[in-house]
Amino acid sequence: MLNFEDKLIPLDDWITHLVDWLVEGYRWFFQGLKLPVEWTLSGLENGLLALPPLLIMAVMAAIAWKASGIRLAIFTLASLLFIGVLGFWEDTMITLAMVFSSVVFCTIVGIPLGICAGRSDRFESFLRPLLDGMQTTPAFVYLVPIVMLFSIGNVAGVLATIIFSLPPITRLTALGIRQVHPELVEAALAFGATGSQVLFKVQIPLAMPTIMAGLNQTIMMALSMVVIAALIGAGGLGAPVVLGLNTLDIGLATIGGLSIVLIAIVLDRITQSLGSSKK
Repeated sequence: MLNFEDKLIPLDDWITHLVDWLVEGYRWFFQGLKLPVEWTLSGLENGLLALPPLLIMAVMAAIAWKASGIRLAIFTLASLLFIGVLGFWEDTMITLAMVFSSVVFCTIVGIPLGICAGRSDRFESFLRPLLDGMQTTPAFVYLVPIVMLFSIGNVAGVLATIIFSLPPITRLTALGIRQVHPELVEAALAFGATGSQVLFKVQIPLAMPTIMAGLNQTIMMALSMVVIAALIGAGGLGAPVVLGLNTLDIGLATIGGLSIVLIAIVLDRITQSLGSSKK
């Protein structure tokens, strides 16, 4: 008779030994793997911090105006101004650099994977359980192996964010490709279009609204990781929230969280408007 009071399979020990083996034998590989992320993050962070705040406000407001109109532009300008007077401007720029870095790599990896999954049933069947696992695994679970393999800091936070935020853009890219009507593809092929021409001139343009929805969800999930990434030494707006939690300073945690909410609303409305304009 099975006795479920005792541990029968020491899976936790096996995972610990596996991570220890990776750290001891292949840490050089993982340190090299994080270099592109580190370069991208450093460039964006230094660039945003070097620019005058008023210039960044004007550019963000102009993008919002172009994407959605004057109301969103005013809201964007007011939100950034409010965050600035709270004293969180530098933290906000670090957060934006982390989010944009994560989104860059999620886009580079996720869209090609989504295209392959959208055009191949076999690859989609292989990819689906991996994406399910990435989406359903609690975000905190990523932190321990990330810290052991990549140490702590902003780069480790971005790497954890990339893993957490990759599934939406991959899934919705695949969905957008599959939603393109087969008759349109057949018509393009009948007129002599090659496979790559069908992809770039028919499928991707028609799937673009769905791809943009995936990009929107990836940005939102990246922002949701800001506070969690602060637990492993990442800076940005998550740091005051974690500090407020540790010191029971409800005011500091509240205004830090409010700043994250305002940035999330601005980015959400801009990407939603850009996605709807593609229809």
